[in-house]
Amino acid sequence: MDRLQRIALGSIAVGCLVLGIKFAAYAVTGSVGLLSDALESIVNVATAIAAFVALRIASRPADDNHPYGHSKAEYLSAVVEGVLIVVAACAILRESYEGFIAPRPLEAPVAGLAISLVATGLNAAWATLLVREGRSNRSAAIEADGRHLFTDVVSSVGVVVGVAIVYLTHVAVLDAVIAALVAVNVLWAGWQIMRESVGGLMDEAIPEATLGQVRELISTNATGAVEAHDVKTRRAGKMTFIEFHLVVSGDMTVSTAHEICDRLERVLRAAIPDTTVSIHVEPEEKAKHSGIVVV
Repeated sequence: MDRLQRIALGSIAVGCLVLGIKFAAYAVTGSVGLLSDALESIVNVATAIAAFVALRIASRPADDNHPYGHSKAEYLSAVVEGVLIVVAACAILRESYEGFIAPRPLEAPVAGLAISLVATGLNAAWATLLVREGRSNRSAAIEADGRHLFTDVVSSVGVVVGVAIVYLTHVAVLDAVIAALVAVNVLWAGWQIMRESVGGLMDEAIPEATLGQVRELISTNATGAVEAHDVKTRRAGKMTFIEFHLVVSGDMTVSTAHEICDRLERVLRAAIPDTTVSIHVEPEEKAKHSGIVVV
């Protein structure tokens, strides 16, 4: 089991702990706002499990049925997470509606808020770790989990402030309004996560800055070739795929052309970890005079 999978297991454990703490806060106060916060934590646990399963699948090596590997499983996890977030938002809206129709006074709000703040602090610390590890390891599943937790932190802070206002003003219906606002925030987070994950599934190109780096490396390390054109890139989880056409002199030997390709593959893989490079060699008459000029 690698580091990312251990982190995903940790997310399940932290999610269960936070879920228990938040339901304790609800049990103490009877607040619909705190209940909405707890309901979102159920999704946190479910998505942490989905991320762990996706990482297990993504770590499998390429096989006959999946020659490009299984790394896109991480994007499926993020899509599942987005769907579950939408389901949680609908459940929260339902509780908000019932609280609006029949508002209830808060019980022991100070103790409940203190308990909720403990859960929020734990979530904030873990979310920071997840986003950092997800970005450094280019894991869509781990980063999506961390970003969702940050949304949960923002929601929790808003709930705590809102419940405190309810306690101070004694306007019980505000508790239901707070829950509805939490649902809207959750829906927005789910949409953002799903949109970015679908982009990965649709083979979006690598960021423009990284693509510029790729072009520069090809230009300065393809000595002996004429030009390179039709550069195409995509990402699948932590894997990056780069392909392009390399134009060489018509009288160049296959061995010499192969040496240039090997050199380009080495420098690209050194600059961008977990990269697969595919190069199509073409004779000089195929030059387009509009691609990458070889320095």
